[in-house]
Amino acid sequence: MTDHDEYEEDGGGFDVDDWSRLIPFTGAVATLEDVQARKAVFALGDTEESWTLDMDLPQPLIWWEDDGEQAAVAVQAEAHVGSDGETMEVLGLILPDGSAAVALMDDVDLVDDTDPTWRDLVASAVDAPDGDDD
Repeated sequence: MTDHDEYEEDGGGFDVDDWSRLIPFTGAVATLEDVQARKAVFALGDTEESWTLDMDLPQPLIWWEDDGEQAAVAVQAEAHVGSDGETMEVLGLILPDGSAAVALMDDVDLVDDTDPTWRDLVASAVDAPDGDDD
């Protein structure tokens, strides 16, 4: 497995062949300090109760966002109960370019790395020049 220094050095992005080296945040609900140390993608502090979700991480997925579908890898998975009593299942995502995002479990499809749609989305994100939609 790649160590954390190499992860930081390459910007943290991935392609279809090396996504599994992403370092997941597991074993505890993330704190602000975890996010500031770049160990976790998000920390939610204003919920009534929280726990980690039992899921294998890192996990390839297709995220359905406002701009359409996007390939990502979940590296953090938590459930949070809000003041309204509703439980949100929240994922911390790494995108192919190395940026991070937060999504609800309801907005993603879990896939494996052989999924042709996921592979195509990763390849097009990796091959796209910065700031250019061509």
